[in-house]
Amino acid sequence: MEVVSRSFALSIGAFSALRQEFDRFPLSPPQTEYNPEPSSRRASALENIDTDLLPPLTRIPEEVLQEDRNTPDFHVPRDAKLVRLTGNHPFNAEAPLSELFTDGFLTSPELFYVRNHGAVPQVEDQDILDWQFTVEGCVENPLCLTVQRLISEYDQISCPVTLVCAGNRRKEQNQLRKSQGFSWGPGGVSTAIFTGVLMGDLVKKAKPIRGARFVCMEGADNLPNGQYGTSVKLNWVMDPNKGIMLAYKMNGEILRADHGKPLRAVVPGQIGGRSVKWLKKLIVTEVPSDNWYHIYDNRVLPTMVSPEESAKDPKWWKDERYAIYDLSTNSAIAYPEHAECLHLASALETYRAKGYAYGGGGRRVTRVELSLDQCRSWRLANVDYIEDRYRDIEKDIYGGRMELSQREACYCWCFWSLDIPILDLADAKDILVRAMDDSMNLQPKDMYWSVLGMMNNSWFRVAVIKEGEFLRFEHPTQPGLQSGGWMERVKKAGGDLADGQWGEDLPRIARKDRIVEEKRDVVMTKKGINRTVTLEELRRHKNEPDPWFVLNGEVYEGASFLGEHPGGAQSILGAAGLDASDEFMAIHSEIAKNMMHNYHIGTLDSASKILIRAEGETPDRIAGSNPNASFLKSRSWGKAILHSKKTISPDTRKFTFKLDHIGQTLGLPIGQHLLLRLRDTLKNEAIIRPYTPISPPSQTGFLDLLVKIYSSTSSSGGMSQLLDKLHLGCEVDMKGPLGKFEYLGRGLCSIKGEERRFTRFTMLCAGTGITPILQVFRAVMADPDDHTQCVVLNGNRCEHDILCKAELHALSAMKKTPRGRILQTLSQPPRDWTGLRGRIDEVMLREYVPRADGDKALAMVCGPEGFENSMKKALRSGGWGDKDVLFF
Repeated sequence: MEVVSRSFALSIGAFSALRQEFDRFPLSPPQTEYNPEPSSRRASALENIDTDLLPPLTRIPEEVLQEDRNTPDFHVPRDAKLVRLTGNHPFNAEAPLSELFTDGFLTSPELFYVRNHGAVPQVEDQDILDWQFTVEGCVENPLCLTVQRLISEYDQISCPVTLVCAGNRRKEQNQLRKSQGFSWGPGGVSTAIFTGVLMGDLVKKAKPIRGARFVCMEGADNLPNGQYGTSVKLNWVMDPNKGIMLAYKMNGEILRADHGKPLRAVVPGQIGGRSVKWLKKLIVTEVPSDNWYHIYDNRVLPTMVSPEESAKDPKWWKDERYAIYDLSTNSAIAYPEHAECLHLASALETYRAKGYAYGGGGRRVTRVELSLDQCRSWRLANVDYIEDRYRDIEKDIYGGRMELSQREACYCWCFWSLDIPILDLADAKDILVRAMDDSMNLQPKDMYWSVLGMMNNSWFRVAVIKEGEFLRFEHPTQPGLQSGGWMERVKKAGGDLADGQWGEDLPRIARKDRIVEEKRDVVMTKKGINRTVTLEELRRHKNEPDPWFVLNGEVYEGASFLGEHPGGAQSILGAAGLDASDEFMAIHSEIAKNMMHNYHIGTLDSASKILIRAEGETPDRIAGSNPNASFLKSRSWGKAILHSKKTISPDTRKFTFKLDHIGQTLGLPIGQHLLLRLRDTLKNEAIIRPYTPISPPSQTGFLDLLVKIYSSTSSSGGMSQLLDKLHLGCEVDMKGPLGKFEYLGRGLCSIKGEERRFTRFTMLCAGTGITPILQVFRAVMADPDDHTQCVVLNGNRCEHDILCKAELHALSAMKKTPRGRILQTLSQPPRDWTGLRGRIDEVMLREYVPRADGDKALAMVCGPEGFENSMKKALRSGGWGDKDVLFF
């Protein structure tokens, strides 16, 4: 069922009660008329306004789609017409371009593009007015407000604003060279009338102190790296002409869940990533936001910076010069549509091409030009500046004053059109479009590729293909996982999309030679090695001292790096005599792959390749059939059954797996990990990741894994997303144990096969890095004769990010003489937080876990890559030698 509405709209059941609450305030919106007839466009407060300046007919979805029912967004109804770009969850979507364009200047909320980094916060209608947010930081008068007070105590405004995702048109860049972002088409742009309060009015009342320069924003969405946050300059916020606002309505209705219900920021003229949804905090600061998403998202790094270089050196991300704020001038062709066919014999004399264009930072698009002869000449299109018609309106709309007559800035898209003679169209090989703004910023011909694939604004090209009496049109791409488009066709045919001619064999104007970056493939074999290895010979090398293993049919010796392998010798010995292709390719970096040619000794013969791959595809046992006392085997995969799932926090789950029989232990030594393997059916590849269970080694019949659910665009997202979608009763492959470290008890450790005894453990962790720390800490605390002293320093962003908190503190209280100390620190603590504050750094280490001369201490570190890198530097500065630091 759908509810049809033109203005302030909620589900029918909740609307009446909530409307009564809003009627208490002087700027209440008009009563909604639930009437699908065109006359319902005019509520009493909207009389004498042209109907084409009002929102289109909106159909409010009331049923949750099947794709969302088993996700954290199970409570969010959505329109099935939206094209999903990142699978079922998180939800990122755009409308088909023709649907978006046909919707008109204002976009209905159900077709408005959606960019979510994680789960949508669930806010009930009756709780909207009580939603709280703060204005804090470098201010004399901190504020804590509700939506109710926002409506009753501040001047309300309504204005049309176009929002654009920084990734709009990214799929074109991904066709040229894969970026780290998912594939937006040209539909990552939408326009609505937003109603709310100027952000500057709130900040002005809070009274920023001298030296304040930025306003940081933070939402309520719980994400893998904390809440989403970003910042803009304070002087922008205080400039009413910038129009930066807090909005609670969109096209006259309460914000829908995907669009920030109940409160969001709207930053006109800048990328959508600055318009924080589900707003909870405005923080006035002296420096830009240090939020993870402000630093590692929405940046255009220099084009020569590769994904590997950007991952290796965080300086690229922390350079504020590369942050994106203003939008780039851009345009696209909506008609002709992709795959549209035009019959020349029955066509009119002219064809009307149509599309959109927008500028950035309030700059007006001053011209849109089209070419039909490969840019030899250009034709000027007609531009309709619908936004200008709102400048003549000076009245309350949807409870807010619309008064744009004094504002010169342009914050909305414009629509262009050009009538093209059919004879000219029939002779054309393509249609090109470009736009220019009033600062003479002109769309470039070529794409500027960058790691995140953002801000693509190269000329938009539609290929024209003559097929007998018909013309068929091809857009560059189709959004998301949809196939189609001339870029895909050219790429499959072996064309070079970056050759200056769009990879097509077309007559073009002369061009200068360009430098082509040499394609660098990872070579894992050694030149001159022609030795053929049989399966029988390989099997003779399945143990020390000379283990061999197979990668993609090639044979490698492992003796040369048994002692230096980061994962310990067991990782190599467990693969000796076997095909380790899946594990190696899934886990190891490009650096490791580039080293492998040094250890290449031959090629497996054809018959042996078939046999060894077949063995690898068949698990060693079937769940429930093997009475072994322990489950894990280091040389073969076993199958465990997903028994239950439990949500620990918004982005963390506990998965319980059933072993072969109720009396069976896992067989994982303390401090080691297992490998988990799932197959991604969409990519037809195995995904393998290491995990350390949180269940004790003595537990029988079951094992528990604690897993943080990352977004599908994250490098860690593939496995966690597959696990989160796994149904109860499904099987997963497990293998182990693996690891260079084992805790033998009472201070005795085995590190890369060498036994060493310690009297103190300094345990540094963040996020799910707590899991191997928990195993060692539990072993020490549970043994009354183990006198090893332990200090756990656990760093997180927010309080709800702390995992295993209760169990850690219970373990530390087990012994009569305190041997275990738990220290929790938060980088963004609540006001009533009694633990440590700030990130773990050298200063904190010196104060709480100092390194003393002659101290027999081992520092254990586990967490995200950035955390481990910072700990490595901090520990070295604190006097810790590399031999006394263990990275799980």
